[in-house]
Amino acid sequence: MIDLEKTAIEDTQKWLLEAVVGLNLCPFAKAVVVKDMVRYRVCESAELTDLLAMLREELQHLAEADPEKLDTTLLIAPNALPDFLDFNDFLADCDEVLMDLELDGVLQVADFHPRYQFGGTEVDDIENFTNRTPYPTLHLLREASIDKAVEAYPDASLIFERNIEVLNKLGHAGWANLGIQTRLRVSE
Repeated sequence: MIDLEKTAIEDTQKWLLEAVVGLNLCPFAKAVVVKDMVRYRVCESAELTDLLAMLREELQHLAEADPEKLDTTLLIAPNALPDFLDFNDFLADCDEVLMDLELDGVLQVADFHPRYQFGGTEVDDIENFTNRTPYPTLHLLREASIDKAVEAYPDASLIFERNIEVLNKLGHAGWANLGIQTRLRVSE
């Protein structure tokens, strides 16, 4: 029998190492990965109320944790929100939890999905892959860490454009060679 939590974490770590760090899609990620400052949590439930409850717990945990030991959390939801538009709508609920906890401006929730699609793009456009993960994933991060990273990387606004160039050079075949697979567990 497959251990879903273990598999989801391993798949996400592979994505983080091969794509995010390996392709330098986020120049700030390598330091926190190398220092083991990333927390991986898996919500195995398909129920959105369960995912929101776990999001609440993880936001509180991150807010209370020592920033020198824990910088970010990846909340992985392998059985929830297989449809990207539903996932995108769900982000409003995530923002409500953040505001309810009075952590808006302290923490933020970034989003990644196996079918991520930027507005104005086609489903298979390679630039969408900058935000594609094996599973629907909420990235919880500290605003202070973002501010610090932007200070250290003065052209942070150019990261997205650079990522598109990197992925255009890599192409779909190159992405496939990374071995990062979409692993949505819920049939649509």
